[in-house]
Amino acid sequence: MMPPKVGIGYDIHRLVVGRKLFLGGVEIPFSLGLKGHSDADVLLHAICDALLGASAGGDIGEHFPNTDKRFKNISSLILLKEVVRGVRKKGFQIGNIDAVVIAEEPRIKSYQQKMCSVIAGVLKISAAQVNIKATTQEGLGFGGATRKAIAAYAVALLVKRKGGERLI
Repeated sequence: MMPPKVGIGYDIHRLVVGRKLFLGGVEIPFSLGLKGHSDADVLLHAICDALLGASAGGDIGEHFPNTDKRFKNISSLILLKEVVRGVRKKGFQIGNIDAVVIAEEPRIKSYQQKMCSVIAGVLKISAAQVNIKATTQEGLGFGGATRKAIAAYAVALLVKRKGGERLI
């Protein structure tokens, strides 16, 4: 076996009036949504970047530029599916995903299990291989004092057999 590959992803979007809030592919009832070219799902964007990083595949902005009208208001689940297709094409298997959402509001505890299931479904792995945590900034920092943004970090572990033999 070749050594595992690890990638990290990060994303942040402003909270705005007039948009739905999507996190981890799940619509969360809230008075604000995330501003972005796509649905602005920071959690899925961070996971995409983590997977792309681990597979030496660049970053989400290279694959889905915000200047391309095809991606306007697109579901980030579609973007994640496309990233996973590229990761598999390179012969990688997803070991696990670990992520953290940073937001003062809304509280996402009651949605975390559903997010894990949705993400695992797209990645074609067990929900036990996806972990999502949430934290606040204790009223400090970029989104804390002002409640103007939501951010997410993600780490992805990929494994590949010698010679690029596919595991999936």
